[in-house]
Amino acid sequence: GVDYVPGEMGYRMLTPDFVARTSHKCASSGLGYLAVHCHRGTDHVSFSSTDLQSHKRGYPSLLDITRGGPVGALVFAEDAVAGSIWTPTCVSSLEHMTVVGPQHKELRPRPLSDVSDVAEMFHRQSQCFGRTGQAKLQRCRVGIIGLGGAGSLISQSLAHLGVGEIIAVDFDKVEPSNRSRIVGASRWDAKDYPLLQRQQWLRQLSRRLSTHKVHVAKRVAMRANPEIKFTSIIGNLADRQTAMALKDTDFLFLCADNAQCRLVFNALVHQYLIPGIQVGCKIPINQATGTVEDIFTVSRPVYPFQQGGCLVCNDLVQSDDLQREALDEEERDRAKYVDDQEVTNPSVITLNGDACSQATNDFLLSFQGLMRTNHAEGYVIHYPRERRWSTVKCRSDEFCRHCGSSGRSVLASGDLSSLPCKEVA
Repeated sequence: GVDYVPGEMGYRMLTPDFVARTSHKCASSGLGYLAVHCHRGTDHVSFSSTDLQSHKRGYPSLLDITRGGPVGALVFAEDAVAGSIWTPTCVSSLEHMTVVGPQHKELRPRPLSDVSDVAEMFHRQSQCFGRTGQAKLQRCRVGIIGLGGAGSLISQSLAHLGVGEIIAVDFDKVEPSNRSRIVGASRWDAKDYPLLQRQQWLRQLSRRLSTHKVHVAKRVAMRANPEIKFTSIIGNLADRQTAMALKDTDFLFLCADNAQCRLVFNALVHQYLIPGIQVGCKIPINQATGTVEDIFTVSRPVYPFQQGGCLVCNDLVQSDDLQREALDEEERDRAKYVDDQEVTNPSVITLNGDACSQATNDFLLSFQGLMRTNHAEGYVIHYPRERRWSTVKCRSDEFCRHCGSSGRSVLASGDLSSLPCKEVA
């Protein structure tokens, strides 16, 4: 009755004043303009002839006001959506929309009718989520940050599941000290031969000739599923160019345990609306006695909305850690930092597998819409010495730069905001 009133050519319309105010706001904020309404129906929906006529009358002018848009419209039914997206050069129809959350959902104008037969290797698992579900996995693009003990396990599992594309990011190489935890790594990859370890210059040579972790992961994935598309990126997530390679993925796994990677991962999730999971395993050692203390593994889902698991809101990105990681080795020594990564972080492949199993199951069940509506929310922690599982309810701050609702938040801002990375010359 105020901005949405009886129409002159159809049932209802938005007032010219409302459209002007809103489109000018979009223009000043660098946003697109989408008008949204609903029709009756369940899994089919389309625009009426009145809708299409109103688009032709109004959207060319809105493109001028918004300096090129995009502008357009969406129409929803119960389990369907159609869209018309206008730019200065073309008018495009919406192919599908993704609803991001613990119950991942794809909406389309009509159900897919051309789902191909399932390959024999996926027949048994497709009995769980059907041909449509297997096809959904095949269209999925997953990013994995860190291809060490945890990331290599997740990469292998995703390849066996039939995920269509993996984008793997890691700058590190296989070494004798980490070969036991990296799936598929061999002595040849680590150059793990006594002759090469006798002298310093030979150790340096073996390090230079050893295989990058992402290349080992690609080899394992291709053996599991020759049809998979696997992109290996030798780089650091702290570098903007590397991070931007992940912005069009459908899901992210963070398997690198440092503060800078957590910060950039968290920004990618919220800025580009990509659900993700951070996995980890801690084996604390009492430095005085040498005894093993409370082992725990974690799977931390992070969704791009408030109370969705933002790592910043839950104190998992500490400014002191960011400051320490920004220093080089000499500066860390001068600042009296202790490199705990080398001192206190043992790692065992079976414990990594504990966290990775939970994380990949969370991804699969969420992506297939099979998560129960009453599932336990928040982070999942397993204490294997006690055979005990617990969940941690996530906190959120409405003024958080990542997930908050204030004007300073980067939530859903995409390329309008910069990732917390450094530029590489």
